[in-house]
Amino acid sequence: MLTRLLPALYGILATLLGMAAAHLIAALTVPAASPVLAAGSTVIDLTPTPVKEWAIRTFGTADKPVLIGSVLAVVLVLAGVAGILAARRLALGLSVLVGLAAVAGVLALLRPSAGALDLVPSAVAALVGALTLWLLLRVSGTAEDPAGEGAASQAAARTASRRTVLLATGGAALAAAAVAGAGRWVSQVRLRGTDIALPPAADRAAALPAGLEERVPGISAFRTPNDDFYRVDTALTVPAIDVDSWALTIDGDVDREVEMSFDDLAGMRLVERDITLTCVSNDVGGPYVGAARWLGVPLRDVLDRAGIDSTGADQILCTDVDGMTISVPLKVALDGRDALVAIGMNGEALPREHGFPVRMVVPGLYGFVSACKWMTRMTLTTYDEQQAYWTERDWAIDAPIKISSRIDTPRPLSDSAAGRIVVGGVAWAQGVGIRGVEVRVDGGPWRPAELGPDAGDDYWRQWSYEWDAEPGQHFVACRATNKDGDVQTAVRATPFPEGSSGIQEIAVNVG
Repeated sequence: MLTRLLPALYGILATLLGMAAAHLIAALTVPAASPVLAAGSTVIDLTPTPVKEWAIRTFGTADKPVLIGSVLAVVLVLAGVAGILAARRLALGLSVLVGLAAVAGVLALLRPSAGALDLVPSAVAALVGALTLWLLLRVSGTAEDPAGEGAASQAAARTASRRTVLLATGGAALAAAAVAGAGRWVSQVRLRGTDIALPPAADRAAALPAGLEERVPGISAFRTPNDDFYRVDTALTVPAIDVDSWALTIDGDVDREVEMSFDDLAGMRLVERDITLTCVSNDVGGPYVGAARWLGVPLRDVLDRAGIDSTGADQILCTDVDGMTISVPLKVALDGRDALVAIGMNGEALPREHGFPVRMVVPGLYGFVSACKWMTRMTLTTYDEQQAYWTERDWAIDAPIKISSRIDTPRPLSDSAAGRIVVGGVAWAQGVGIRGVEVRVDGGPWRPAELGPDAGDDYWRQWSYEWDAEPGQHFVACRATNKDGDVQTAVRATPFPEGSSGIQEIAVNVG
């Protein structure tokens, strides 16, 4: 039985080595053209919105590894089939293996920003995979006799020892691991932090007040550290961008097309702003919200370089280095809020995961219509003329962030001792600000919570509430009120198409 399965193992090993070699070449050239990543990106584009939302709710930030693992599993099953076919008809099996690589090459070319270089990783995968499969079959004596040398030579070939087979398969496995490791190392080197020294802001933000995290264990930090800031996007690999060759183009319905280097942007008037960002995929009580200090150029100042006073556009179509598009409503971006073309985050250059070298930050709008990362182009156009990635998928065009609050501590279904329990969390209402937060226990009356420090209307507020808890299971809820007097709605809504709503209520066990 094991002998019959050996050709399948050869097909899998050959494919793994081919993919590892392709990944190494992609890491050196175009990371997104790696075959598995190219296939995964296509799966993302073809996946219906409800399935995407389910994946984010179910797997959270592990959704990308799960997707890549799923694609890899399907590929390896087909690779095993290719190995079995090759043992019977070599040309047929090799054709299947090369065909898998060809599909990946086509998918890589379908990417919006693809060029001829994107074909190279898939070509390498096809060559290395086919050659490895042929060698494994020949060494083990399980290949067909293409030269027709007769039964004697076939029998002699099949006398290959177990030691030879083990050495061949082990060598292929080690080679795949080594090449894959080299590709991963190259990717990590290219994604290392930069030593860019950002100029100081001409308009600096005031020192951030001390938060409640020192006296309320478990509450979200008042400022979210860069490493803890949420990341939700469609990119399966972080773009490796050379800041010296990067440029931002402003075109479309403008007086003049403008191209700006990073130094051009950094040389403009920089401002610091404390702004909370929220992902539209964030469900009630979800983790996809974070607060940071951003350094950047006011969006209006950047657009003025191209001249927009006479534009007939109603959107800014932002494009990243891989061709992903996000649209920002022009009237919202220019209504006086602190919309930024950002180059810094929490006192340092943007981390690569969060948009290095340049991203858009527009307070008060969900990220899918405001937070283009790795941005390389801003096109002034209309919604009738061009649609962004999420607009094509029927998400809202103008998606203001809804008043929301979240319980950070105690955790749902946690166990606490009876007596004084501190309930704490965060609330946000960007553009208006939080006036108050209330807490309810077991459906009783709403009680006011104590608010933490105020860092501006675009920033979240921490809150805490002291509760004298008696033994038993209890249900704790929270709701926020903004400075206009609007109360967080209890009406439940899913994230699609314009953000979730509702009241978070958790169960707590008190002993």
